[in-house]
Amino acid sequence: MRLDTLIADCIKSCSRSLAVRLIRNGTIQLNARSVKPGYRVKSSDQITGAIILPGPYMLEAEALDLAVLYEDEDLIVINKAPGMVVHPGAGHHKNTLVNALLYHYPDIEGVGMQHRPGIIHRLDKDTSGALVIAKNARAHHHLSVQFENRTIKKKYTALVHGNVKQEQGLITLEIGRHPVDRKRMSTRSSRGRSAETSWQVQNRWEQVTRLNVFLKTGRTHQIRVHLAAIHHPVVGDPVYGKKKDRCGSGRQMLHAESLEFLHPTQNKNIYITAPWPADLLNFVKRLDNRS
Repeated sequence: MRLDTLIADCIKSCSRSLAVRLIRNGTIQLNARSVKPGYRVKSSDQITGAIILPGPYMLEAEALDLAVLYEDEDLIVINKAPGMVVHPGAGHHKNTLVNALLYHYPDIEGVGMQHRPGIIHRLDKDTSGALVIAKNARAHHHLSVQFENRTIKKKYTALVHGNVKQEQGLITLEIGRHPVDRKRMSTRSSRGRSAETSWQVQNRWEQVTRLNVFLKTGRTHQIRVHLAAIHHPVVGDPVYGKKKDRCGSGRQMLHAESLEFLHPTQNKNIYITAPWPADLLNFVKRLDNRS
């Protein structure tokens, strides 16, 4: 039997999806080492770890502003503000995108996972830009399949440290949990998963380069990890960036600029662009003035 299936069968309070997450992040181990969720368990194997259940979050509707880029009866595309967490989690029970969605779209409750209704994909707290939300179960399933099959086209703007010499490039380094710091991701993980990021130079300043970045896969912190791995970390990145970042950006300068996907019911392509937030615009203006 698969390891994730065995855990879910033996412990009623643990779903298979939760077991998968706990195995992948190393919370559950087999014979004192990390393995894949699909590992076939043998009678002599020893499984150790803990079942960490999601917290019983009481989702509250909050009257928070949302910048809506597109909306119809099936979905919403918003321009997520920098600093906003997408859904409640440890340390973030209020002021999230989900709290705002429940206020503006109360019927969204029950669509998808209980503590993240309507949510199909995420952006980091300090990453701004386009994010699509499903209004009903059919749209949620249809869009989730597109993300899983990697047919949704995602374009990001990233300001990175240094002068990127090539005009374009492709990064295919695997990404997994950092071998020491489990809160970080790394290209040096022994259990990395395939990841693909392509980029094109758009502007160059003295110490900063603007890139258009395209994701084929969607690993956690993928753009930030990949760009740091080629020695051009995102400006303002507190985790993977420079320890002494003197650019004064205030946050990581990463923006989800556009999404293109097949509409779940109208059988047509939807292409949405998200305007830059004020802090990104002002930062680029300062770079222009210095030049």
